[in-house]
This record gives sequence, C-alpha cells and structure tokens, in this order.
Amino acid sequence: MRRFQSLAWGSLPRLRAFCWVAALVVLTSGCADQSISAALPTFLGGPRPITTPQPAPPPVVATPAPVGPPVQAVPQEPVVAQPIEPVPEAPVLTTPNAGPTLRAPGLDGPVRAAILLPLSGPNAALGQALLRAAQMALFEVGDDNFVLLPRDTEGQPEGAVHAAEQALADGAELILGPVFSAEVQAAAQVTRSRNVPMIAFSTDREAAGNGVFLMGFMPDQQVLRVMTYAARQGMQRFAALIPDTPYGQAVSAAMRRGSRDLGVGFDQQESYAATITDFADPVRRIASYERRKSQLAQQRRELEAQKDEVAQQALDRLKGQETAGDLGYDALLIAEGGDRLRNIGALLPFYDIDPRSVRLLGTGLWDDPNVGREQALVGGWFAGPAPADFDAFRNRYRQLFGAADALPRIGTLAYDATALAAVLARSEVRANYSEETLTNPSGFAGVDGIFRFGADGIAERGLSVIEVQRNGLRVVSPSPGSFQELTN
Repeated sequence: MRRFQSLAWGSLPRLRAFCWVAALVVLTSGCADQSISAALPTFLGGPRPITTPQPAPPPVVATPAPVGPPVQAVPQEPVVAQPIEPVPEAPVLTTPNAGPTLRAPGLDGPVRAAILLPLSGPNAALGQALLRAAQMALFEVGDDNFVLLPRDTEGQPEGAVHAAEQALADGAELILGPVFSAEVQAAAQVTRSRNVPMIAFSTDREAAGNGVFLMGFMPDQQVLRVMTYAARQGMQRFAALIPDTPYGQAVSAAMRRGSRDLGVGFDQQESYAATITDFADPVRRIASYERRKSQLAQQRRELEAQKDEVAQQALDRLKGQETAGDLGYDALLIAEGGDRLRNIGALLPFYDIDPRSVRLLGTGLWDDPNVGREQALVGGWFAGPAPADFDAFRNRYRQLFGAADALPRIGTLAYDATALAAVLARSEVRANYSEETLTNPSGFAGVDGIFRFGADGIAERGLSVIEVQRNGLRVVSPSPGSFQELTN
C-alpha cells in the first residue's frame, strides 16, 4: 500500500489563479447563521447578495505547470502552505444549519478530506488523471484551511478498505471516491462505521445511501431526459437495442418507466450478449428484416399478377428496395458507445433502418465528439452535460498538465467533488459535511451543470439534449439553470 503526501492549496505548482466562473457554486434556498466565503459566483436563482460592482479584471492565462512524475509515495503529515496569491474578494454563500460536527474529537488545524483513487495497479493512469483534476479544484477553489489527502486503493476492494482506514486515521472528515463499484461498497463499510460521509464516483445504486453519495451519471436519468425531449418532438413509438448487462437492464427499466410516464409506446427491444463483436443478428432482429423482406416480396407478386400499367409503375418504384412495411417505431435507442456503437451504426442502413425516418437515441456513452464519423448516427440525440463546458475544462486541464495527459470524461466528477468539499470547508466554525447540507434540495452547480443529492444518495442532474453532428456535437435543448426550472 502506497501512502501519498497531503495536498494543500498553496502546495501546488506556482501558477496564477484562474478567475473561472464555472467553479462549484452552492445553491441554497434558506439563509442561516453560518456563512462561507468563496471565490465563486453568486446563487443561481434565489436572492443574490448585494455587492458593489467592480470592473472586470483582464483575462488571466494560466502558466502551464511542468509535467513531472506523479505525487511521490512519501509518508508525510498534512502540511498546509500559505496561499501563493490572496483569494479575491467574492460574494458570500450561505449553508443551512449544520447537524452535529463531523470533525474528529480533539482535531485541530485545517479541514481534511481524503480522495481514494487507484494510484497504482492497472488503473493507475485513470487514478492519476482524476487526482490531477482534483488538484485543479484544490488550486482554483480551496484555501489554506483545506487539505486533500490522496490515498491509493490499488483498484481493489481490499485496497479501498485500507485506504479508507488510513484516511480516517489521518483525520479525514469527508471521503471522495473511490471509483469502482466493488471499491465503493468495501470502503463504505469503514466510513459508515465512523459516521463519515463519502462522495463516490460510481453509478452503482446498490452502494448508495446511509452516508454514501454517488456523483456518477445515472443512465436512467439520461434515458428519461432524451425520451421526454423526443416525445415532445412528436415521437410516440420507441424501441431499444441494448446489451444484456446490468447497464442495459437499467436502460430498459428506464425506458419502461418513461413509456408509462410519457404515455408513449415501448414495444420492441432486442438484447444481445455483451461479449459479441458482430452485431448483424441483433440489428437484423430490431429491423424486423425478415418480416419486411417477405412483405416486399408479397407486394411484388401481387403487382406482377395485375399485369397493367399502374401495377408496372408501382413495381418500378420498388426497384432497389430490400424491404417494405413499417418498422413499428419512430425512435430507436442504442445503449452503446465507442467502436461498438459505430459498428452498429454502420449496419443500420444495410438492414433498412433509415435514420431519415427513425430518430436514433443514445445514452451518455454517446458523449464523444467523434461519434458522428459514422454517417448513420448523425442527427441522433442523447442527454448529457453541455459539450462546451467540458471542452473548456479540458483546455484548462491541458494548460496545467500538458496535452499528453489524457483527461477521462469522469475527470469532472473528481473536480466537482473536491470543489464541493473545499467550499463546504469554509465555515467559520467547522466544515459542514452534514447530510442536511449535502442533500440541500436547491443543489449545487459544477462543471457538469446542476446536481443535487437525494435522500437515497443518488445525484440528480440537470442535463442537456445533444445532437450528433458530422464534426462534433450540438446542444438542441439546454440544461436547466436550477431545479425549480426542472420541476416546473
């Protein structure tokens, strides 16, 4: 087990501060006695604090940090360095009244939060990238009263248990991560026994609740958002092509729920083994290819038997067609991404699924600017965060760490979780990581838009609907700016 040194706001590379207004915002509906100051924008919705307008500063360009080795595995007590620049004056954000303090008895000094990541082992590249994203948040949002403790899970449940125990022994008041479902469930046994909350990056609903909050994007929310939008555009009959996996089953369940809630049809679904690489059979089935091919042959026989000019003209129109008849749906959701999605897309025209008459839908797995390289997928819709926001985040990440360091899409989860921890640590009395604060119904706003944790520990998100373009992605229905907009 490797032990990693603590990170504090002033201990990062000597860079100039970003004045980035998309940093995490606490959205509160009720003011309370305690307040936290943060270099963040004001409320999104609700009353705004009265501030004296100041002239906007000139744009600040970050000086790229030297790309060096990852954080060294050197045992070290938490050290808080002084900020390299004063935190600029900013509006005041308020939080609800806190419950009992979560700070360990007798613990003095800065607020400590730990982040549990696979910093070694086969998933070390992912862990290091998420750690860098967390460092960005620490630098941009944190102050000298907040310390982040990176701890290595090795990508294994046993490692996650040891990392959680080590973090709590070092005084962590909040656990961020881990990433994988088995890690989350293992580490949660430790954090729950100590009544310390965890904000994990998984999408495993079974791990949520009782002090465990999940930042991951839930497929059911993505499905319901894109189905709702499609129904409002007039689509009434839905079908699905999904892998026979827990993910595919979650997508199918969400579509059934959407069908009931929206009053639309969902009568056709084809599943396939997750291990297949040739998708011809499932695409052929969802296309009802044999039935429609037989229907075309029957039409030709009937027209040929008529032996008149009108029938001959109809036969001429059927030349080049492979099938005839209605598919039975006007929207088809494909729960795949990457090369597998593109392979499926290439087969759709071959089996006479015409994207001009059937709207293709997807999930967050479609969140890839290169998905439009397969022509059949162009014009498809899926729900997710606005691409421009992630592009801006990725550009800042590259400025800091170099273009060679690949940023995974879930890097924003590590950033937003760390930013949330840093903001809630700015209480004048103590860090406010109570369940009451974390489940504030007004929610929070981060890189990926607004989110809030429900009583079940699941993050509800406000999502955009995005259309696939030949050379990128385009928002066709923007995400809501507040949860009031979402529920109205």
